[in-house]
Amino acid sequence: MENNLISKEMYDELEQFIDAIPNKKDAVIASLHKAQEICGYLPREVQEFIAEKLGVSATDVYGVVTFYSYFTQTPKGKYAINVCLGTACFVRGADKIVTELEKKLGIHVGETSEDGMFSLDGLRCVGACGLAPVVMVNGKVYGKIQPKDVKKILANYNE
Repeated sequence: MENNLISKEMYDELEQFIDAIPNKKDAVIASLHKAQEICGYLPREVQEFIAEKLGVSATDVYGVVTFYSYFTQTPKGKYAINVCLGTACFVRGADKIVTELEKKLGIHVGETSEDGMFSLDGLRCVGACGLAPVVMVNGKVYGKIQPKDVKKILANYNE
């Protein structure tokens, strides 16, 4: 049941987390959050592992993964870049930020760079409307971003 990107240690850590949950049937979302924290994404094998450990169907787990935009089934880059596309950010130019990021990174929303360094996604709202438009890199918030700021933000993460 082991994916080549998911180590035995990762499965062991996830298993310990699930084993400590008293009411397994109500723990799908918590288990998925933990699995994504550990693995970085939720491949089919990990979803099946969670379903088996919780005693629920793999279809139920898959349904949760595909319903919530937070969960991802593809590996993300070392630096996960998210652009808020909520109303406040969008009317203040989030689409121009996305275009500039796509140009600089050579990828589109939903993709990861070939070197595995960057992934780019859009979010519905991050709750920081006063800072619109907002870009987040691995959870760090950058507010009131203009297209000219993209190069400087990326420079913080180029190794």
